[in-house]
Amino acid sequence: MSIIQTIRDKAAWLVFGLIALSLVGFLLMDAFVGKSRLFGTRSTTVGVINGEKIEYTQFQKSVADQEEQYKGRGYPVNEAMQQTIRDNVWKQMIEEAVLTDNYTSLGLDVSDREINDMLVGANAIPDIKQAFTDPKTGLFDSQAAAAQINQLRNIYKSGKKTDKAYDGARRFFEESVPQILKMRLREKYMALLANSAYVPKWMLEKMNADNTQIAAISYVNTPYFTIPDSSVKISDGEIQEYIDKHTDQFKQEESRSIAYVAFNAAPTSADSAKIRQQLTDLEHDFIAAPTPESFLARVGSDQGYDDNFHPKSVIQVPNKDSIFALPKGAVFGPYLDGGSYVVAKKIDEKTLPDSVRARHILVGMVNLQTHQPTLDDSTAKKKIDSIKSLIDHGANFDSVAAKLSDDEGSKVKGGDLGYFASGAMVKEFNDYAFSGKAGEKKIVKTQFGYHYIDIVDQKNFEPAYKVAYLSRKIETSPETDQAASGLANQFAGQSRDQKTFDENIQKGNLLRMVAPDIQPAEYSIPALGPNRLLVRWIYDASKGDVSEPFVVGDKYIVALVTEINHQGTMSPAKARVTVEPILRNRKKAELIIKKLGTPATLEAAATASGQPIQKADSILFSSPFIPNAGQEAKVIGMSFDKQLAGKPVSAPIAGNGGVFVIKVENTGARSNPAADLEQQRMTQQQQQRSMVNYRALEVLKKIATIKDDRGKFF
Repeated sequence: MSIIQTIRDKAAWLVFGLIALSLVGFLLMDAFVGKSRLFGTRSTTVGVINGEKIEYTQFQKSVADQEEQYKGRGYPVNEAMQQTIRDNVWKQMIEEAVLTDNYTSLGLDVSDREINDMLVGANAIPDIKQAFTDPKTGLFDSQAAAAQINQLRNIYKSGKKTDKAYDGARRFFEESVPQILKMRLREKYMALLANSAYVPKWMLEKMNADNTQIAAISYVNTPYFTIPDSSVKISDGEIQEYIDKHTDQFKQEESRSIAYVAFNAAPTSADSAKIRQQLTDLEHDFIAAPTPESFLARVGSDQGYDDNFHPKSVIQVPNKDSIFALPKGAVFGPYLDGGSYVVAKKIDEKTLPDSVRARHILVGMVNLQTHQPTLDDSTAKKKIDSIKSLIDHGANFDSVAAKLSDDEGSKVKGGDLGYFASGAMVKEFNDYAFSGKAGEKKIVKTQFGYHYIDIVDQKNFEPAYKVAYLSRKIETSPETDQAASGLANQFAGQSRDQKTFDENIQKGNLLRMVAPDIQPAEYSIPALGPNRLLVRWIYDASKGDVSEPFVVGDKYIVALVTEINHQGTMSPAKARVTVEPILRNRKKAELIIKKLGTPATLEAAATASGQPIQKADSILFSSPFIPNAGQEAKVIGMSFDKQLAGKPVSAPIAGNGGVFVIKVENTGARSNPAADLEQQRMTQQQQQRSMVNYRALEVLKKIATIKDDRGKFF
């Protein structure tokens, strides 16, 4: 005890000092490694386009706006969707930046008259035209569109954020209108480029004449494969020299490559059988359960209960005919549906329409953006009763809807919702629309408030079914997962550099896979799957580093960083796979040409090379293909060289696949029916114009200076 006390007494200050030093080191590490918030030097720029910085807040706002749009359309905004949205926003920002520079230099602008025409005029954009087109007459009501936009303008100018319509007005003027302006500017710019496309008549005449040219040749081809690759060496210096002469062909973005080993953690047959047995054991209770919704919630089902009838033609599940043939209350299964086992219970059936057209007037009780109450139940009920009374006494439904409905989307169309399928509306609305009869009207309360619904039409009656599904995904058991995790951790622990990584792959008889050219902002690694954390590790690591296991899909991945490529020009090592075959064939061509010498005849060339004399009777100037030889544009061109006409043999020609010596037997032209040159010219000109949009953007992006640092933020 006294020894321990002595150590405590004498070492106390040392311990305190070490703790203090560690804390200081931690702070400094955060400051310098992260360019830390402590000193305020952390970058907030996600990218630079032609010198213009894209700040994180600006980028993230655009991403958030698009996410809200997707949510509003019912799309699940998961991690994969978020990455897709970020990529789309970045692409849009690049296009906007490179195009804006050109708009400015050309002096392009959009006048107030053009804006008015795109909103309420004859050239109104499709969304507005659709919203304000009378479904009965098919005519666009520009006055109704102008009235609605003026109403939105007044709401927006008022600045009353408590007004439930303000947020919609704000989005229209701050998001939609600027997008309309950008769209119009782009249309103008692309129209200028498209109208610059021109195909002269003389060019078509020359092209048509060339395309009729035909030749017959005899030749000797000495393929490059007759010389072993091992006999021709290509140095890094030679590759670098080639890169220097063709720099534009070897530009590269920042990327990294990995090798990896995958340890499978997918469900085994035993895992699958276990899930199947679980559902089998629940079948009796499922049949006896009086309320399927509470039963599914209690026992745990991946698929919740849908208390709606669905038409037979719409239901797409395996074994559906067997399920439909069941008596009410009976079950079918377990059966496989994708990656799940399912037991289906037939609840009910009846004959219903597959679609309904209805119109409604809504007295809203909640703000759809904030979900806060806007009207109490008693007041809302009195208001909808008054609306019903008005219509019962002869008031026009369309006019009342336009003036009094709180559904901004349908009121401009007299409350008309068009045709919709079962399940498109909330349950109470859906049940009445499909179970009622055409021509009936009724007040229905939903989560949004009170609706006065008029069933306009019902069509395509067919059997409809209400089915409950007890579903469980076939998942990996803890035992299977632990086994795969254990193997991955053992491999990672024993493989701390490239040498041991490769050695342990051989020892374990494992498969070494590669993922090349991974970009910094990528979310998903090609052929492997999505895991943003793994991509970030790859960019935090050094060449030769080995990762701890990462979960990617149903696998544990251990990765080795094999290559780091910086933005700029490829290194000889990176370019070797492309350049080496080119330089090797050049050297082989020199050896073959030296061996051939200057043959006076094809027979002499055949003797020198040991290759046979071959013939090609129908070579076309318009096609670079030689039968039995492949794509040989240079040889085709020489076959129509007038200087070779009448000569016994050509000089050796270094082609794509070998060295050729040719003899032109004859040349001529095929018959060519008189072509309508003007029609041909107009067709080609139109084709060029149709490609302007894509080609212009690609060229502008290619010459732009773009730095993408999104990978540091996401």
